[in-house]
Amino acid sequence: MIATVLLSIGIVFLAELGDKSQLMALTFALRYRWWVVLGGIATASAAVHLISVGVGHFLGAALPTRAIALVAAVTFLAVGLWTLREHFGTGDDNPEPKTPKAAGAPFFVVLSAFLLAELGDRTMFATAALATDYDWVGVWLGSTIGMVAADALAIAVGILVGKHLPEHAIGIGSGLLFLYFGSATLLGAAAPALGGAAVAGLAALAPALAGAALLLTRMARRTSPARLHTVRHPGAADPVAVPAARADRPRPLPRSER
Repeated sequence: MIATVLLSIGIVFLAELGDKSQLMALTFALRYRWWVVLGGIATASAAVHLISVGVGHFLGAALPTRAIALVAAVTFLAVGLWTLREHFGTGDDNPEPKTPKAAGAPFFVVLSAFLLAELGDRTMFATAALATDYDWVGVWLGSTIGMVAADALAIAVGILVGKHLPEHAIGIGSGLLFLYFGSATLLGAAAPALGGAAVAGLAALAPALAGAALLLTRMARRTSPARLHTVRHPGAADPVAVPAARADRPRPLPRSER
């Protein structure tokens, strides 16, 4: 069984290097705490691989992969738009992002996103194939450990990157990445004949257009008449402080009292 576990770890770990799950893990690590992301990934991986080794390649052939991909695409797009709306705010006047009110919301967001992304993925089919020839318990443990280890590397990269970037920029960047994931997943499900390069290029249009829209909106807010009216020159006096200063100034005595 130990050999089966090690074999499954190696196969799944190598299969996950450079896969979309690592990019998702990095993006989530920029937004949420690392143990929340790792817990959601581990739970989703254990569930997906349990399904794949339990029913094997029969379930894999019967899975409605296109429907699952469409649901995953909608989920990624919704998370991306929600993140941009939360972090974009009103521009430079309010750059601080808002945190979710529910403490368990980040965990369930990560769990649902990875669960939908991995159902019907190549890793699931590889795990099902291994389970037909090896002990299913060892394959399940090894595949889960391999995926968590690969995504843990991406989480570590996200933590290092997050220390050198402002939280506002991280939020906007993660929102744009989720728009890319959603667009790529949607294109892959709607037009499976497209090649990987074509899907990547077309999917990049969504975050590019969204980023351009954010920049134009920010520029429009900065140059709005109401904002320009409130801007003062560095040497100008504060209009609120001028009446107060005049009120504090001593009044001259009448001539009869001098």
